[in-house]
This record gives sequence, C-alpha cells and structure tokens, in this order.
Amino acid sequence: MLHWFDSIILGIVEGLTEFLPVSSSGHMILTNKLLGYEEAPEKLKSFEVVIQFAAILAIALVYRSKIAQVLRFRRTESVRGLDIGAFPKRRLQLTHVLIAIAPALGMAYVLRHPIKELGFSPYPVLLSLIVGGIYMWVAEVLYDSGKIKRTAEKMDEITYRQALVIGLLQMLSLWPGFSRSGATIAAGMLTGLSYRAAADFSFFIAIPIMTVATGYELLENIGSFQAEDFRFFASGFVVSFIVAWAVVVGFLKVLQKVKLKHFAWYRFALAALFWFFVMNE
Repeated sequence: MLHWFDSIILGIVEGLTEFLPVSSSGHMILTNKLLGYEEAPEKLKSFEVVIQFAAILAIALVYRSKIAQVLRFRRTESVRGLDIGAFPKRRLQLTHVLIAIAPALGMAYVLRHPIKELGFSPYPVLLSLIVGGIYMWVAEVLYDSGKIKRTAEKMDEITYRQALVIGLLQMLSLWPGFSRSGATIAAGMLTGLSYRAAADFSFFIAIPIMTVATGYELLENIGSFQAEDFRFFASGFVVSFIVAWAVVVGFLKVLQKVKLKHFAWYRFALAALFWFFVMNE
C-alpha cells in the first residue's frame, strides 16, 4: 500500500536530484528500497511520472522569460540568478535547442524497447553512477587545465556546433543512472562553454526533452491513475515542484563554488550506498 507520507519523501528526492548531476534514477531506486518497495508497483511508476512533470514545470517557471524570448514572444529576457540580460550580439535560437535535443530523442525512440526492458535495473544504474562520475571528473580536469579554449561565457553565445556536440553527448543519459544534466554540463565544458553557460543550457534544454519523455510515459501509464490516489499524487507533485525550483535557483547562485568533481565524489559515495542497501543482500 502506498502512503501519502511516502509521496512527500519521493517528491523531495525527485526535486532535489532531477536537475543536478547526481542521477535521479539512482536516488529513486535507493529511496524506494529504503521505503520498503522491493519492486515498484505500477501505481508508483505512474507517480514518478507525475512528480517528474512537476519538476519540469518548476524549471520552466525559472526560465519563463528566456522561453518567451526563444519562441519570439518577447525581445528581452531575464532569469533569476543568471546574467543574460546584457543584449549580446548573438542570441540563443530555437534552432540551437532543436539541434541539442534531436539526437537523444531520436536515439530514445529507436532504442525504446531495449531501454524499457533494461528499465532501472540495479546493476546498470550502479555502473553508470561510477562511469558518469569519472566522465564528469575528467571533463573538469581538462577544463581547468586550460587546454580547452573558452568561447562562450553565456548561453546566448553557443554555436550550432557546440549545441550539436552537447546533443550527441546527451545520449549518454539514455543509460539509466548516468544523469542527463551531468552528461550535458560536462559536454558543454568540453566544447568551450563556461561552467555557467553549460549549466544554463543544460537546464534549458531539459524542458523540451523531459516534456516529451514524460508525456510518453504518461500515456503509457495513464491507466494506473485512480481518483482515490489524488492526495498521494497531489502531495508529491507540490513537493517536487517547490523543491526542484529551489534547487535550480540555489544551484545557479552557488555555481562557481560547487564543481563537477564534488558531484563526482557524491556519485561514488552514492554508488557505495547503492551497493550496500540495494544489491548486497
């Protein structure tokens, strides 16, 4: 039986981890295990789709002005915590976004059945926590070494080539547990984006790609929704929305103090916990 208090816990976990490079799927599997759900019931899978949608709405709220500018609803934009209102010569275009999301969406469609069968099995997630952490660590070492020429300080300065490379490396996130934000932030840094621009673009392209993915999952699990579950779903939705919004705004404020290597260390520690609580039985 699913309890409404569990929905609050899961909503907090989803909101905290969805947009940080720490693997939300790994956290959700571990949390489900600690809550006593050996195998996530179908209703819980539907719930995870709902709270993920709440996280998407939260980040869309943070970037609402930028979204309007890219869609040409307005000429200026401002995002709390970001300095992107300086009217640069170049501006982020919808084309940049489409280039960046097309590879992952296309590959996800082609591999949808293998991905579905693989699901969020513990072994692949455990391995991806470690591999993803190494990938992020190496990317930051190369970035800090000065060997990578920084060509884009702000998201508006991203080129089509950089958007494409980020889009291609975003396909790594199709591996459950790898972390979409980790894959894209590191990719941005490797292509010459500043840490700020890489995080900015990673969060921004999360909106359309997660909307498509969540919409697909929602259609797949629509039959699991029942009226009596409203309190359970609603509480998780609200909590996930609030926490995700706070995490994104807070992360942008401390961006220069928190590096990828810190998240890499966290992933290694999480992998150890994952092994102990989920797999070492």
